[in-house]
Amino acid sequence: MPISKDFTSIFSKDWEINFTQCTPNGYLKYTDLCNILQLTAASHSEIGGISFVDMQNFDQAWVLSRMRLEITTLPKWKDIVTVKTWINTLENSRSVRALEMYVNGKKMIGAETFWAVLNTKIRRPEALALAYEHFKLFPEIKATKKPFSKININENKKVISKKTVVLSDLDIVNHVNNVKYLEWCLDYVDEKVILNQNIESMEMNFLKELSLKDKVVIHESELGKECVFYITKDDKTCFALQLNLK
Repeated sequence: MPISKDFTSIFSKDWEINFTQCTPNGYLKYTDLCNILQLTAASHSEIGGISFVDMQNFDQAWVLSRMRLEITTLPKWKDIVTVKTWINTLENSRSVRALEMYVNGKKMIGAETFWAVLNTKIRRPEALALAYEHFKLFPEIKATKKPFSKININENKKVISKKTVVLSDLDIVNHVNNVKYLEWCLDYVDEKVILNQNIESMEMNFLKELSLKDKVVIHESELGKECVFYITKDDKTCFALQLNLK
């Protein structure tokens, strides 16, 4: 698709929070928060001519590698949220994108995300085949107080569940959607932590793809106000999640 006449390097989009996106207390689910952020990033890439459809002409797609969320408070049912996004860096096969969520002009959430270009046929990273020089980069404007980081693997982890990947876990890139990993882990967090909004920040590392019928093991490790989950396949870590509690 051609670059839209409405394209700008800093993009914003409004979303209304509906009841299907909320927990029983009426506040936005963490998984749906991540979905909204990613849909906003996708909308920005679409008007900028580097969307999934554009990239599939070259058998390419953006895939999420790391994500950090810093959360002041969550939006609630019927809130109109404004998500603003811009690109910090974009070079060859890698990009860092910042996102912020506002309600009535007040910032509630900041996110820093790290994306890679995947060749969807050979399942390997490669340089972006499309032109992107029209995107102005803003490396100095940060959406979070801290950058995303590598989650250290803790040997003192315990197995809490086993799972087989099913069709509903997959997305259009034909691998487990990144929000599914988060959903699998949050299902084992104390419900009071979720409902009382005790998560101050979270880090996610997406390390290896998972496909249909893959068998995985979910592990948990707790250390003070840090709660870490790992998802492994054949003893190799595919995903790590660190929750930093208030």
